[in-house]
Amino acid sequence: MIKKVVGASLIGTTVEWYDFFLYGSAAALVFNKLFFPTADPLNGTLLAFTTYAIGFLARPLGGVVFGHFGDRLGRKKLLVLSLLLMGGATMLMGVLPTYASVGVLAPILLTFLRLVQGFALGGEWGGAVLIVSEHGDAKRRGFWASWPQAGVPCGNLLATGVLAILAAVQSDEDFLAWGWRIPFLLSGVLVVIGLWIRLTVSESPIFLAAQEKRAKEPVQEKAPVLELLKHNWREVLIAMGARFAENVSYYVITAFILVYVVTGLGLSKSVGLNAVLIASAVHLVTIPVWGHLSDKFGRRSIYLVGAVGMGVWIFAFFALLDTKDPVLITLATTIGLVLHGAMYGPQAAFFSELFGTRVRYSGASVGYQLASIAAGALAPLIATALLKAYGASLPISIYVVITCVITVVAIVLAKETRGADLEDRDRVGV
Repeated sequence: MIKKVVGASLIGTTVEWYDFFLYGSAAALVFNKLFFPTADPLNGTLLAFTTYAIGFLARPLGGVVFGHFGDRLGRKKLLVLSLLLMGGATMLMGVLPTYASVGVLAPILLTFLRLVQGFALGGEWGGAVLIVSEHGDAKRRGFWASWPQAGVPCGNLLATGVLAILAAVQSDEDFLAWGWRIPFLLSGVLVVIGLWIRLTVSESPIFLAAQEKRAKEPVQEKAPVLELLKHNWREVLIAMGARFAENVSYYVITAFILVYVVTGLGLSKSVGLNAVLIASAVHLVTIPVWGHLSDKFGRRSIYLVGAVGMGVWIFAFFALLDTKDPVLITLATTIGLVLHGAMYGPQAAFFSELFGTRVRYSGASVGYQLASIAAGALAPLIATALLKAYGASLPISIYVVITCVITVVAIVLAKETRGADLEDRDRVGV
């Protein structure tokens, strides 16, 4: 049963992250020209990344709404809905008219669909990791719960791979004219596959047990998010702090790298796409390894390895990019994502263990998604603005280091959660 649940969660998250990351790659490569044409390429990229960031603004709202109904109605129903919303928005992006056809209406429609993507993703993550965490046993929870996390590099691998193939077989003119639409339209096929598998999964047994208990209690409960903010505000802040370095570093390494390689270094977009492609494949393999290690050595210790390591590596990352050597660029990206995995691998189990069952969907989703606004949403935008202002990578590295410090402080202040019995954590505030 646990393997079936893990497989369904992994495939569903892969589809959703494919959709979400596809936008980030397209924003760096083509949206600046098609939807935000300006004389200065970096200005167009800044505008494209602004709409990219807007998608993150809807994620906390999605986390609250999906968390509320997920804590009341169950994890499975909401996971199906999130997949339909995300896939529908992505397919519609593939048929949008560009600025040259309809003027300002084009970026407005693009921004609206990006908001729908963000809303859907805001509810996806919490449900996917919780349904695995609540099916699995405490001793191997870090390993099993890390597999939905692997949907991130899977989705990025898929999105980057499709774009890399198109970049290799098409001219720049064809890619700008129609080729960029193909990956967005492919989302429809992936959604059908994801839905077919996700519908076969059973509801979380821990949630069902908690629901039975709740049905016997005469006391009227508050909305899960209100109970969360009253009893678990400290855990929400810890989750947000833990997200900072993980979220910022990921988008600097996988999204901003395309801007830096093409605009900053004058290299072909294929160099950046291939580097992210190879690094994502390694990332996919290492995330469950880090999750397994967190079962042996604790969530906090493994998380700290990633946060501290990233704060050091980010300087080497840009130094290797500046060599303009495709092999060294790939090496820099790969090591960066391996260190990111040390934070992302244990994260699902860690966040699940922070909250009681009645507010777990809300708590994990809200903590995760609120941090995304200040962290991942702004990371490519801030990095691009720093590059435009200073023309150098050092300010960007310092920016990443600051986020690593925030994460280290959050993890140091957190309690170790490894081995927590989720069934015993039904009460709010436990």
